[in-house]
Amino acid sequence: MKKLNTSMNKVAALFCFTVITFINVNALNTKPFPKDFKFGVATAAYQIEGGWNEDGKGENIWDHLVHTNPTAVANNDTGDTACDSYHKYKEDVAMLKYLGVSHYRFSLSWTRLLPNGFANKVNQRGVQYYKNLIKELKDNGIQPLVTLYHWEMPQTLQELGGFLNNNFIDWFGDYAELCFKLFGDDVTNWLTFNEPGPICQHGYGLGDLAPLYKSPGIGEYICGKNLVLAHARAWHIYDDLFRSKQKGSVGIVIDSRWFEPETNKTEDIQAAEVMRHFVWGTYINPLINGDHSSIVKEKIAKRSKQQGFKRSRLPEFTEEEQKYLKGTLDIIGLNHYSTYLISAQKHPDPDAMGFYVDCEAVARQSDDWEKGGTDWMRVVPWGIRKLLKWIKHTFNNPKIMITENGFCDNKDKLLDDDRRINYIKTYLSNIRDAMDKDGVNVVGYTLWSLMDNFEWTLGYTQKFGIYHVDFNSPNRTRTKKKSADYYKKVIATRCLTDM
Repeated sequence: MKKLNTSMNKVAALFCFTVITFINVNALNTKPFPKDFKFGVATAAYQIEGGWNEDGKGENIWDHLVHTNPTAVANNDTGDTACDSYHKYKEDVAMLKYLGVSHYRFSLSWTRLLPNGFANKVNQRGVQYYKNLIKELKDNGIQPLVTLYHWEMPQTLQELGGFLNNNFIDWFGDYAELCFKLFGDDVTNWLTFNEPGPICQHGYGLGDLAPLYKSPGIGEYICGKNLVLAHARAWHIYDDLFRSKQKGSVGIVIDSRWFEPETNKTEDIQAAEVMRHFVWGTYINPLINGDHSSIVKEKIAKRSKQQGFKRSRLPEFTEEEQKYLKGTLDIIGLNHYSTYLISAQKHPDPDAMGFYVDCEAVARQSDDWEKGGTDWMRVVPWGIRKLLKWIKHTFNNPKIMITENGFCDNKDKLLDDDRRINYIKTYLSNIRDAMDKDGVNVVGYTLWSLMDNFEWTLGYTQKFGIYHVDFNSPNRTRTKKKSADYYKKVIATRCLTDM
């Protein structure tokens, strides 16, 4: 405990300046983005493709969930058809071409390529679909930014334990190697996993996302360990077998709010820093420095001992694993949407277990912040600048790609989406400030999302797209929103201006 208090006092001193620094959120930064700065949009396979059982595709955990437990999703919605991008990918690429984006972030469906999850049986029709999509993108001057895993575990592998099975590291490595081999001559930018936090904390801890497995404070940490080791396996495969020829990069996508201290009290400053490390120290620190953050290790070890465990509930990395992990990150993909105010728990529950209680912090959002269309969405543009600045100082200014950022509403056919435009404008302004005034190494921005889509357990009730999709139409008709033209203008001029 003494060691923890000492390290946290240093934290308090270091970040006190960050807390009290005033950022003028009203001053729009109209300085042009650099010529090599990349603008794109993002989607994910299960959220847009549909064709869930077509042309040899196997079942994944979301297929399984929506068909066996339909009430887990709003309105019993499914991704069976979604935006029907499996059949309409050329129309999607035409939309991308209209926007003028430099890149398109999309994910591969593991079971469309490997129906049973294992690399012994490759589905050539699935391979051809992605080859066709990639060719269509490149023919239109758009670079593919490909995510290998966006929450789509093959159901066959889940029935063997999924992320809780140490063999997952090999299964994922085999899948990644196949993808590098099949598509690597045309894809140079790879992302292994999208958002380890929701995968592990919500999929294997709280159990409110597929596969609905509930093991707070134990299963979620086993998931995290195997996930980062699987990322490292993919990175090493690329580095050993493909990098010299394909000359690409392999990164991972972390989702992170900004955690702002509720007050300038030392305990709240410390609690906010603990929250940051529970996100970044669990998933990013191992890939940069070879191990979990000391703050995370000390906190969970202390609570585990108090609860009678013989060892920490957070699995340790062996020395060999630490060496294998260290330095396996070419770029950080950052998904950021909002900010939370953090205060220290006054009376932590000594028996509680789980990511969101082991940190012994309380998170809330201010009622003064503009609300979006879902409970967790608040518009806090200055949060992204503070987060980017913190990443720079914590991890020695790594290369960062904003891989998701966007605004949701819950109104169907809302084409004059001025609130989304304001969100894009103000968040991009703060990103520009972080680059220009704070020296953060941000190389690109990827808006979520190209079009309205299946938002997991929220179904089709949340609208993030800059194109509206009519989910009642067999044709899944796409209609441009006002924000699409605004974003097109930003990309063309590389400047933030009014419409």
